[in-house]
Formats: sequence, C-alpha cells, structure tokens
Amino acid sequence: MKVLIVDDSPTETHVIKGYLGRHGIEALVAHDAEEGIRLAKAEQPDAILMDIVMPGMNGFQATRQLTRDPETAHIPIIILTTKGAETDRVWGMRQGAMDYLVKPVEENELIGRLKALVKR
Repeated sequence: MKVLIVDDSPTETHVIKGYLGRHGIEALVAHDAEEGIRLAKAEQPDAILMDIVMPGMNGFQATRQLTRDPETAHIPIIILTTKGAETDRVWGMRQGAMDYLVKPVEENELIGRLKALVKR
C-alpha cells in the first residue's frame, strides 16, 4: 500500500510516516496542498492523509479539487487534522473525504481506518 501524507508539519509527518512504516506501508510526503495535488496525480497513491491548516491552499480546498478531478477522484482521502469541531468534520466530508481523524491520532486507529478504506 502507498499512502500520501499532505502536512506542513515536519513533526507530524515524521510521526505518521513512522506509523505507516511499522505496518509496511510506503509513505509519500507533500509539505503543502499544491504539492499534494501534484504528487497524487503523478504517484496515484492508494490513499491520502490530508491536513487542513496549511499555508496557501488549505486541506478542504485540496480535498475538493482531488475528489472532483477524474484523475484522482478514485483515491480515498482521510482528513487528519487538529480541527476537531463537528462543523469541520461535516465540512470535510462534504468536500469528498471518506474519513476524518483528529490529531493526535492513535497508531492502530489510523492503520485500521486506512486498511478499511483500501481493501486489497
């Protein structure tokens, strides 16, 4: 399985990459939404973990763009953010995300959600 992490925090990226690596999941990293969209198109990952709060384009906008583009619409997106309000969760799902997790996320929960979305 190949997962794209879109997050501007080096610390968060390092932690999530470690979680994925321990479960044999290949991790790709984009440090902002624009890079995330480019990598999603080029690499066609099995899933995307999308942060919301990033400089420039935010994760809601990137999720909407990816889920509406025929090249990337098939890739499930899990929003992974510190924004835990119900309104944010509802908005994220409306943008096309398949799941919504609030940081800090527990390793087994993240891996379980990913595997549920990416049935191989």
